[in-house]
Amino acid sequence: MKVSQKGLYALLALMVLTRRYTQGAIRIRDIAYEENLPEKFLELILLELKNARIVESVRGAKGGYRLRRAPSQIRLSEIIRLIDGPLAPFGDADQLRVLIDRDADHSALYKVFLEVRDAAARILENTTLADLISRGPAAGSRPKSINRKASKKKKAEPSVLPMLARGEGHD
Repeated sequence: MKVSQKGLYALLALMVLTRRYTQGAIRIRDIAYEENLPEKFLELILLELKNARIVESVRGAKGGYRLRRAPSQIRLSEIIRLIDGPLAPFGDADQLRVLIDRDADHSALYKVFLEVRDAAARILENTTLADLISRGPAAGSRPKSINRKASKKKKAEPSVLPMLARGEGHD
């Protein structure tokens, strides 16, 4: 399973909407600023999330985007499947079961792949946006800087997410 930059941005934007769930609609500009995301790309992501009925748009002076459902009803698996496709890192479960049955010499390997696939899917199926927010910031992490100049600088690519796809041709 790879989480693309688009998938990561979608999750970050949804976390903003989750944190501010009771505040009503949030402008794209505010979401982009809070997470230091490119506004134009975020517009496309939010449109995709709107078409999937995960968020809704509100027009007018107090317009923007808000979650269509409670954060406790939106699972990470739903978002990742929408943006990046299947959760399975090694193919779907049925394909792996066929390989286990057909290829006795390598069935142990395929069984491990199936276990990894099932564990990843189980975690993502059982984690909601509300769960992410309730976990809070990581211990020892520093709060975000409010310095506007610093926030406009491009963020460094996350190096701790090996499953993050950094673009075409990178593994």
